[in-house]
Amino acid sequence: DERSVVPVCIHGDAAFPGEGVVAETFNMSRLRGFRVGGVVHIIVNNQVGFTTDPTDSRSTYYASDLAKGFDSPVLHVNGDDPEACVAAVRVAARYREKFRKDVVVDLVGYRRFGHNETDEPAITQPVLYKAIRAHKRPYEVYGERLVREGVLAEADVRAAAQRVREQLQAVHERFQKGEIEPPKYEPSDTSGAPPAAPVPTAVPLDTLRRLNDGLTRLPEGFTPQRAPLSEVNKRRAALAAADGRVEFGHAESLAFASLAVEGVSVRLTGQDAERGTFAHRMAVLHDVNTGAEHAPLAHLDGATGTIEVYNSPLSETAVMGFEYGYSVEEPRTLTLWEAQYGDFVNVGQPIIDQFLVADRAKWGQDSGLVLLLPHGYEGQGPEHSSARLERFLQMCAEGNMAVVYPSTAAQHFHLLRRQAHRDPRRPLVVMTPKSLLRRREATSPVAELAGGRFLPVIDDAAAAPNEVRRLVFCTGKMYHDLADVRAKSPAAHVALVRVEELYPWPHAELQAVLERYPAVAEVVWAQEEPRNMGAWSYAEPRLRALVGSQLGVRYVGRAERASPAEGYNSAHQVEQARIVAEALAEPVDARGGRKSRAAAK
Repeated sequence: DERSVVPVCIHGDAAFPGEGVVAETFNMSRLRGFRVGGVVHIIVNNQVGFTTDPTDSRSTYYASDLAKGFDSPVLHVNGDDPEACVAAVRVAARYREKFRKDVVVDLVGYRRFGHNETDEPAITQPVLYKAIRAHKRPYEVYGERLVREGVLAEADVRAAAQRVREQLQAVHERFQKGEIEPPKYEPSDTSGAPPAAPVPTAVPLDTLRRLNDGLTRLPEGFTPQRAPLSEVNKRRAALAAADGRVEFGHAESLAFASLAVEGVSVRLTGQDAERGTFAHRMAVLHDVNTGAEHAPLAHLDGATGTIEVYNSPLSETAVMGFEYGYSVEEPRTLTLWEAQYGDFVNVGQPIIDQFLVADRAKWGQDSGLVLLLPHGYEGQGPEHSSARLERFLQMCAEGNMAVVYPSTAAQHFHLLRRQAHRDPRRPLVVMTPKSLLRRREATSPVAELAGGRFLPVIDDAAAAPNEVRRLVFCTGKMYHDLADVRAKSPAAHVALVRVEELYPWPHAELQAVLERYPAVAEVVWAQEEPRNMGAWSYAEPRLRALVGSQLGVRYVGRAERASPAEGYNSAHQVEQARIVAEALAEPVDARGGRKSRAAAK
């Protein structure tokens, strides 16, 4: 409700024109997925940015001139005049209330002291600070005005100032005497947050079919384009057939729909979130004749939760920041932000570093925000291959988030439902698929949605444990590349183990898998990312702790690189084939290498 809250943003005069996120946020102010009914922006204008003069920090006369591009009114007010300041803010509040648009108050003042306690500002602005130190303080300026206008006597002004000084001095003395104790610092619990309580995520088959009927029902006279219509028909048939299978996008829609009928709301935004970058979601359909829109997820029978899917502007920092705040204030909503490609998440890095991964440690604040980051090496070059999995894993500690790389549609389904019901709430980072979106091997039988749960580790169902000499641990798309080649050229000596949840590290599940293979002689971590990227640096010490010194862990993947991926598809294909071949090659003991664990005993 736009009338229940008045948003106020406080800016510095250097940051307002200097930080791009300000323009991004203004641009969002009138968009249907992000409008909040107007924001009151207050620029605390000290006329200096740390040590930088306005002539070096902006190309405009006023610090507030950026707002002109969005037709937002600006009120410039003298910080030495408190009555004018109050009047300006009242005008701004009334404007916002009447027109539901952004408004700016440029509060022009000065910074009497340095940027911090040890800073001496006269070093870089000597003339300015000579003038500031000769200038009377705001309360003195205002007091003289009140005396001049006959409102107060001079003695009254002096008495009021003295009263405030005495109050401050009294508090200071109590603090020095130990009568006021400062807040005690409690060391962080490095053991990590308690694991999330298990929650049932399966949905009965009849419920799934009922939801699917609603998702694939079109309004009378509504004619979508051929491709969306084909997708609707395919999804309708998938749940009608006894052996039907669902793709990632379909599984996601069913997860959202099932949450809505359970009373959980869903909000998803991103640059192409409605259709999906890869045309896999189709959350909003368009009539080919009229252009009218139909959002199947918003028209579900029996839904008590709402589902909102919005395209966002081409912004990462501002939009991710908006969704982070939304997730904090709406804990019962599953809030998701999707990158167009996972590579572009780097533009939102400030939100990740400052808020997402450290909010609980810094402020005791919880967020359940989900980041959907398309990731995978498919020959599309260094700007469309990597969501920088390694960076998220580097920041994992104290149970601050979950990082996953699901390999099947059912895993994605259960993962989203688990996140919606998770307690305690923590952020979820998902390496989502691109080519796997429609790859048959990554689809799932409907029965896996109606039963089961999210599996942090998936063992190799095709392997004969006593014949396996090499355990290949991998994650996400790498598994399917390996499994495809192994299916064509059987390699009974290899078992492919999928680590679906990288953090928290599933040590117990991996230990159980390892114990199933008594003859294993070699452990490999296979990935398509370069050695200095991906999960290797994170997984290596944990795998070594798991397998012990007898086996060790060998790396198979790209060599260390400065750039995430090859720029040419042909070079990509060569590297990908090499990685797969090396991971599936004959075991070392077959070439005269070390013995298996069973033989060693």
